[in-house]
Amino acid sequence: MIRPPRTLRSQLTAGLVALLALVCLAVGVTTVLALQGFLVRRVDQQLSASAGRFATSLEHEKRPDADNRPDTRGQSEGTFGARLLRGTATQAAVVRAAADTRVPLTDGDRRALAALPADGTGHGVRLSALGRYRVTAVPGDDGDVLITGLPLHPVEETVHRLEAVEAAVFGGALLVAGVMGALWVRLSLRPLRRVTTTAASVAELPLASGEVEMPAPVPVTDPRTEVGQVGTALNRMLGHVGNALERRHASEERLRHFAADASHELRTPVANVRGHAELALRHKGPVPGEVRRALERIGAESERMSSLVNDLLLLARLDAGRALEHQPVDLTRLVLDATDDARAAGPDHRWLLDLPETVVTVTGDAHRLHQVIGNLLVNARTHTPAGTTVSVELAADERGTRLTVADNGPGIPADIQPEIFGRFVRADHSRSRAAGSTGLGLAIVQAVATAHGGTVTVTSRPGRTQFVVSLPAQPPG
Repeated sequence: MIRPPRTLRSQLTAGLVALLALVCLAVGVTTVLALQGFLVRRVDQQLSASAGRFATSLEHEKRPDADNRPDTRGQSEGTFGARLLRGTATQAAVVRAAADTRVPLTDGDRRALAALPADGTGHGVRLSALGRYRVTAVPGDDGDVLITGLPLHPVEETVHRLEAVEAAVFGGALLVAGVMGALWVRLSLRPLRRVTTTAASVAELPLASGEVEMPAPVPVTDPRTEVGQVGTALNRMLGHVGNALERRHASEERLRHFAADASHELRTPVANVRGHAELALRHKGPVPGEVRRALERIGAESERMSSLVNDLLLLARLDAGRALEHQPVDLTRLVLDATDDARAAGPDHRWLLDLPETVVTVTGDAHRLHQVIGNLLVNARTHTPAGTTVSVELAADERGTRLTVADNGPGIPADIQPEIFGRFVRADHSRSRAAGSTGLGLAIVQAVATAHGGTVTVTSRPGRTQFVVSLPAQPPG
């Protein structure tokens, strides 16, 4: 099955060649038919000029001067003659170089000859022993019909020769036109290729966040052409997109600075509130029960707010591209410590650990990687009911390191999964909330993994939720 061309260049080239092929076909058919008609008319003229002499000689048994041979004088070789009497062919012969030759006629030949009108005009007929002939039929002197014919073989040879010449000439013309047309189309579509290249480079840009460097405008040669108009429209669109991205980046920078400044400024008053609450609880004198409970709540909420401020400050630093430490980290030890902490904090869960036989070492920030593991384990503990099995698996190969944290809890709703790594995203309506959550834990996991040149993915369904953190063998930077 031949597939149609897909690119515009191939379509234009194929259309040009197809159009030229149709023109060549029309010219070839017209010239062949014209030549064939001309040659057939020449044959008809020769038949008229012969005056049916050969067929007339068949009408008489003897010529006055000799034997029973037909009169072949002045007849070209291959001339056919036949005599019909009452619709039946009684004699048929053809002129040869040496002498005339009798022609055997089949029943089909006899019927074809009998069907010829005796009007003196040319008609085509095929004789079994001779091939295609041009014949005329005229009434004889004895109530018979005399038929004279000339072979169409020379006409067919000439026509076939013309067809071969036209096929060769037109085939070469199509080949040359195809090559030259492809080059011409390629040259004509060069500005469009520049437009396509620019659009493709824009499509590959990370436009979601951060500063984006837009490509240079497309050079427009002639704005009056369709390609020039497309290039002008693309340049205008790139300008609008570039301005929008600059405004978005400026807004992100302002928001990032605000979050960092606000988090930094809040750390001191939150610490002061927490310190005063602890100091009040240490008062030696009697403290009313309601006041003690209020102070304990102030201390707990200030501690939670301090954790939230620290998380926001960490995300702001990671967003700003703050460099992390790049030191050898024993990831196996981090996983062991974090799992022990999770087991102590969640004794009502079942914890499974799968570690390789050799120590897994990566290059990165040990404190932040420990925070990634801890956040994943806290997420699995706090958002699943008691009795849930949480498995932690660490694996490494030449491609990198993979940390997998999975549980058999109720799962994450499908509509939440695309946004699960966003900030302040919770799935409270499907997972029990055993403790207060800031909704920043998984956002920190993704930010730290990205800062290490890795990725984090999630797959979830009822009974199986799995987070996979992948770190490259060689970290960036």
